[in-house]
Amino acid sequence: MNDFQSLGLAPSLQAALQTAGLSEPTPIQAQAIPHALAGHDVMGLAQTGTGKTLAFGLPLVHGLLDDYSKPASKTAKALILAPTRELVGQIADSLRPLLANSKLRITTVVGGQSLNRQVHIMARGTDILVATPGRLIDLIERKAVHLNQTRQLVLDEADQMLDMGFIHALRKIAPLLGTPRRTMLFSATMPKQMEELSRSYLTNPKKVQVAPPGKAADKVTQSLHYVTQAEKPGKLRDILQPEALTLVFARTKHGAERLMKGLVRDGYKAASIHGNKSQGQRDRALAGFRAGEITVLVATDVAARGIDIPGVAFVINYDLPNVPENYIHRIGRTARAGREGEAIAFCAPDEMGQLKQIEKVMKITIPVTSGRPFQSPVSDKPATKQRPSGKPRSAANKPAGNAPRRRRPRRSKAA
Repeated sequence: MNDFQSLGLAPSLQAALQTAGLSEPTPIQAQAIPHALAGHDVMGLAQTGTGKTLAFGLPLVHGLLDDYSKPASKTAKALILAPTRELVGQIADSLRPLLANSKLRITTVVGGQSLNRQVHIMARGTDILVATPGRLIDLIERKAVHLNQTRQLVLDEADQMLDMGFIHALRKIAPLLGTPRRTMLFSATMPKQMEELSRSYLTNPKKVQVAPPGKAADKVTQSLHYVTQAEKPGKLRDILQPEALTLVFARTKHGAERLMKGLVRDGYKAASIHGNKSQGQRDRALAGFRAGEITVLVATDVAARGIDIPGVAFVINYDLPNVPENYIHRIGRTARAGREGEAIAFCAPDEMGQLKQIEKVMKITIPVTSGRPFQSPVSDKPATKQRPSGKPRSAANKPAGNAPRRRRPRRSKAA
């Protein structure tokens, strides 16, 4: 497909795309949209920043426009599940222009916001509900949402939903949905559990893939610095460029907050987003970052897939992630919408294992800019203690914890 017009989308959608300056679909859109418009379930695999939201959003909105009826109270005609609050907001923002000049409504429900207000909003019903699984279950348990009229389901960033343990929530939600329904699943990586997930929720899906799982966006330039943990703050300040939008990833909430406060003390326009921040604080930080009022945003992986800001020039992995796929999602926050970007990683001695796993998943060796590789960490297996004779004590004979050593039973004199 060379242009959106050839896809057969509703005239209002074509007008919205033209207003947005979009004329040609991205590869994932060109492959997925025709299958979805034909009514098939779709499983889409594509790296971040390739246009997955419109790949499912356009056929979803087209179907609702084609067969419009006012939604009943507490119901949703289409449900989009995403793993983080930021991603829910990003999806809704991307889809709202498609609803211009139509009667369709889009509603978001996420944690960190007033539950009573969301109950009130859902009392009117909605056409498209974008939600995080946990908050949706809260509303279902309060009988504030009924899914029996939901005939379209989208699982976005399904691999992260698996990572975050939302599979249990999905098992609660899926049986409540209306049938027949069309399901679309989109993901950037393909862990083993994904096949199980697709078998559980998709029926004879059409599989589309535009990049091998584990591949970063083509226009991301990657580099690596070997540094000790103590050297990281200085190295970060050497790299940061004034006015260049830079996203810095830390491993923990407390680490992200501490790093941000240090940058602010040094005069940088910095903010942070992580799980300890309220939704309002997270929204304000993102808005400031998007507007350029904040140039350094320090985040945990909660934001790895919830930031769609084309102007991000640098992504710095201050701490390497424990899950190698998260590295791919992190660096996918730059080089979006066809732009170029730079991804810089710091590797401390105790992060050598994570680095090896990242390079294994991506099937590359990240170019080294400074430093030398540290000695690989010792095996995680505990060392066996040596007996005086030099022979290791077997695990079976080693007393557990502080339990007293078992005495060998005495032989009776009769023996």
